[in-house]
Amino acid sequence: MLSVLTKTVQAVGTCKFVSWISAPVRHSRCIASLSALPDTYQMLYKTCRDFAEGELKPHAAKFDREHLYPGDAIKKMGELGLMAIATPEELGGAGLDYLAYAIALEEISRGCASAGVIMSVNNSLYLGPVLHWGSDKQKHEFVTPFCTGDIVGSFALSEPGNGSDAGAASTTAKDGGDKWMLNGTKCWITNGYESKASVVFATTDKSLKHKGISAFLVPKPIKGLELGKKEDKLGIRGSSTCSLMFEDCEIPKENILGQPGLGFKIAMMTLDAGRIGIASQALGIAQASLDVAMEYASKRMAFGKPIMKLQAIQSKLSDMALRLESARLLTWRAAWLKDNKQPYTKEAAMGKLAASEAATFVSHQCIQILGGMGYVSDMPAERHYRDARITEIYEGTSEIQRLVIAGQLIKEYVNKTKGLTQDFQKKTALRLELKRTKELSRQVVEELKQKELARKERRRENIKRSAENRAKAEVVQVITNTTKLKRMRKKQLRFIQKRDTNKEIEANK
Repeated sequence: MLSVLTKTVQAVGTCKFVSWISAPVRHSRCIASLSALPDTYQMLYKTCRDFAEGELKPHAAKFDREHLYPGDAIKKMGELGLMAIATPEELGGAGLDYLAYAIALEEISRGCASAGVIMSVNNSLYLGPVLHWGSDKQKHEFVTPFCTGDIVGSFALSEPGNGSDAGAASTTAKDGGDKWMLNGTKCWITNGYESKASVVFATTDKSLKHKGISAFLVPKPIKGLELGKKEDKLGIRGSSTCSLMFEDCEIPKENILGQPGLGFKIAMMTLDAGRIGIASQALGIAQASLDVAMEYASKRMAFGKPIMKLQAIQSKLSDMALRLESARLLTWRAAWLKDNKQPYTKEAAMGKLAASEAATFVSHQCIQILGGMGYVSDMPAERHYRDARITEIYEGTSEIQRLVIAGQLIKEYVNKTKGLTQDFQKKTALRLELKRTKELSRQVVEELKQKELARKERRRENIKRSAENRAKAEVVQVITNTTKLKRMRKKQLRFIQKRDTNKEIEANK
């Protein structure tokens, strides 16, 4: 469906929300402040702010005081498309992006933190994993009906004994051929009473540890599933929190989400996105606290002037605004990275850590500024303080966020170092190859020179040999001619002697 928000944008002649989501890089430089964002974001902000002022803020104290689930408000939020902001339109969602989600959730939480967490769980923790890992059949069964606000979903990961150790799931899922049988207990489940389906994580192969955890889609109510008592919480008392107790709970075989053994990966990826939601909720609480402090400080008179003129109060207000704005930009940056399909685990943890601690700090300082008025329920300051505390606990405590950030920093450093090492190795190999090539070229040149010298030497030897042979031939020829001449002279002498002898004989006769 097209949400009321989208229809409103079309009515005023601006582009559809979907059109600017398809090109988020174009607006990457515009996340510095809300006024710098495209008009569509600002319209979303105004719509959510007006809704929070008119439908949530006037009733937030009653929801808190009487532990009331804000069902009517949630349905109206569903009509606005806020219960499925990042869900594609063809499945019934608004088809927006995560930056829009962060802006909307902050404003809803500013009006009522309980409504904010209900919205966050349905969007990030329930619809998120089903959209990413679910089959087409699962999406139509477990996504489309949960987009209108009439029903909501939940996310069941935590257990009584594992706390922050999400890989130590003791809830089991046994393969029963055409079904799965779940046994175990899940605790601290937001929307536990109102949800009509839950993403449940259970161990299918204990020998594989966290790689043996799988995710399942469990409809509610269902035989074998009982709900624990509603927890009496410090804050966000308008949302229900309870345990889910499974005892031979049978679900269809096709209700496994993704492949067996992918549960831990699904949980971690889901929590990365969920932290953007909780950061936005914390920002809403912090902004509400700052608004209360500013309004009170402008009206409370002391020493003949409003206390906001006092430097001590101004110092508190500036610190509150500084932490709030810094956390907001970190959160928006994480949302922008997710929208652009870039790694955002570290940034989401940074946003959640900064925003949750900012919410606690700002709400605490708000009470300090209000003094005694901040400690009584007549003013919303004490409710904001109570609501803020949970943001440092669920979806990863502040301590866990620091571990996540440090882990990502180390990973980036190792990869960078590895990359530099590989570059150095490549350059070294290239230099060695060049050196070998030069050495080989030098050897080839040297061999060519040696061959040329040898050729010249052989030529000189041949010339010398030829000269010697000619000289020898000439000597032989001379010797031969001399011998012939001697022979001729001997013949001549013998002839002359014979002639002379013959003459003497004739003369004697």
